[in-house]
Amino acid sequence: MQLFYHSEVISENMAWYHNFFHGLPQAAWKAAQTEEQTQLDIELLVDTLEFGPDDRLLDVFCGYGRHAIPLARMGTHVTGVDISEEYIQELSATATEEKLSLDPIQGDFLTVSDSLLSSGTPFDAAYCLGNSFSFFDRDTMLTFLNRIAEVLKPGGRFLAHTEMVAESILPDYQERNWLPVGDETESTILFLAQNEYDPLESRIDSHLTYVRAGEVQTRMAQHYVYTLADLRQLFFQSGLTVIDCYGTVMGDPYALGDEGVWLLAEKA
Repeated sequence: MQLFYHSEVISENMAWYHNFFHGLPQAAWKAAQTEEQTQLDIELLVDTLEFGPDDRLLDVFCGYGRHAIPLARMGTHVTGVDISEEYIQELSATATEEKLSLDPIQGDFLTVSDSLLSSGTPFDAAYCLGNSFSFFDRDTMLTFLNRIAEVLKPGGRFLAHTEMVAESILPDYQERNWLPVGDETESTILFLAQNEYDPLESRIDSHLTYVRAGEVQTRMAQHYVYTLADLRQLFFQSGLTVIDCYGTVMGDPYALGDEGVWLLAEKA
């Protein structure tokens, strides 16, 4: 079998996620999401964010719209922001075809203009799911959370999910792992990860390889590891009060070693 390699590196002046989400990594992420998981996510959003029909929701790192589309079908007005041109094109096509009140924005949430993002009208609620919440170092995380707080109305809620909190990732830290993604067919993607933990930066650098039908693509990803206490303090500094902490998508209280965490916060 002949293998065709495609590799991408991180530019010194560009965050790694700016050139990560296309090609096989894009396909692998989509193949890994199940309808059952998406439905559970939607139920948690409905149960925790306290929004109703005609309310304005912000989906940060919206991807191809697996949350934004169902919520827009419920009658809410959703603004979705994502760095991936491929995902935003797909989401725009669906929104147009179904005539949904859904505004896809292609760009980095940290730098998208305020006028494009909210047009001066605050959002009723916001969320960031799919493990994207661990992309930022401390200074950038503060910038990110400040921006969330700025665009929310007073009392508006924000739900964030990550699997990279210290209480979850470090007890079972793995330097290497691999798994097949998708159905067991020729289209199955083999995903391999080699991780390096930098304790002084509290960061995991992941060297990732994706293989499908003889094609090989490699990427580099970086995830910052925070304790839950760190995150609660960062939320507080940004004007967001953490009011709940879940260890499962069903809303169970977080316990040490849970695979991930869902933090629910409210703007003062």
